[in-house]
Parts: sequence; C-alpha cells; structure tokens
Amino acid sequence: MSLFRADPRTKEARPDGRRRLPPGQRLTDGWPVLHYGSIPKIDLAEWRLQIFGLVEEEKTLTWDELMALPQAEARNDIHCVTTWSKFDNDWRGVSLRDVFALVKVKPEAAYVVFHSYGGYTTNVPLDEIQGPENMLVHTHNGEPLTLEHGWPLRALIPNLYLWKSAKWIRGIEFVSQDRPGFWEMYGYHMHGDPWKEERYG
Repeated sequence: MSLFRADPRTKEARPDGRRRLPPGQRLTDGWPVLHYGSIPKIDLAEWRLQIFGLVEEEKTLTWDELMALPQAEARNDIHCVTTWSKFDNDWRGVSLRDVFALVKVKPEAAYVVFHSYGGYTTNVPLDEIQGPENMLVHTHNGEPLTLEHGWPLRALIPNLYLWKSAKWIRGIEFVSQDRPGFWEMYGYHMHGDPWKEERYG
C-alpha cells in the first residue's frame, strides 16, 4: 500500500497565501526514514551540545541544562527533498532564539553550521532561523523522537527541505561565510527552499 494518497489538504494555502504543499511534493501520513550511515549510539549522561564560533562566549550544555531552558511548542509541515511532505506535526523543544541568546552571537555571523553525532553537518543562513518555528526538538506528536528520527535532539527548520533539520545534534557553529555541509558537498542545494524547488545546486 502506498504511503501517498490524494488529500484535499494539498489544495490549502498557507497564511502568506502560498500553497501549503510545495511544487513537486506528495503528501504522506507516514514519516519515511532517510539518513546516511548508521544511527549513532548516544548516552544522555554524556550528551553535550556545543555552541561555538562567532559568539561572545562559547557554551556547552548538558541534557539537563538544555531541558531547563524554556520549552516551546509548534505545529508545522515538513518537506523532504525526496518529494514527500507530512502535514500537521506537533513538536516540543527549545527555540533556537533562546539557544542563541545564551552565547551573544557576533554581528559578523551570517550562517549556522549544525553538527551531528556521526559527523553529519549542514549549513543554514542565520537570518532565516530567527522565527519561533525554528527549534531544537526532542518530542514529535507527544512522543520522544525515535532513534531513526534523531533522538535525543534534532534541528527543526520547517521552511527548508528536511535535510537541513539535522538529526542527532551535538553542535551549533556560527560562521561568517557560507560553507557546504555533508549533502551540499555531494550536490544538494546550498539553500534548500521547497517552494523554489531548490533541491540540487
């Protein structure tokens, strides 16, 4: 049975007037598992989030310190470069704005590079991830993330293709110049806007 089906929600518009389903995408009720390499083995007692680069003071958070930050909730749609989209996802986690405030980002910082356990990286423009919908999430639809989907923590950048929402986050680096992450080095688009079909560079 196919995960994809006709759905009247594909005709809906976003609040900004754009269609809810980006061009070239198909709606699914499932959540396909896609990533490169094996799932890293992570012990929460040893887990750390390093925030570094162009900041006034670098910081490293333990899991307890991260969970002590204000917890935020959001509902949004996600879109994969492999052409599936999943609507109405409920998330819980920490706003990236609250994380960034911990380190006082320097004015010359223009991009963020997310670093994952396992060595994966991806790049995102800093000015595009200031809104409340951009988070570090640990919960999806009321349940902790599964290992396959990035437990214990993944980025959530819903306005870009999902490869930008890196799984198994361990670091956030602020840089002045854009630089390709893992998939970008293999030909994926440096930006990744679903509504412009920025799939490959």
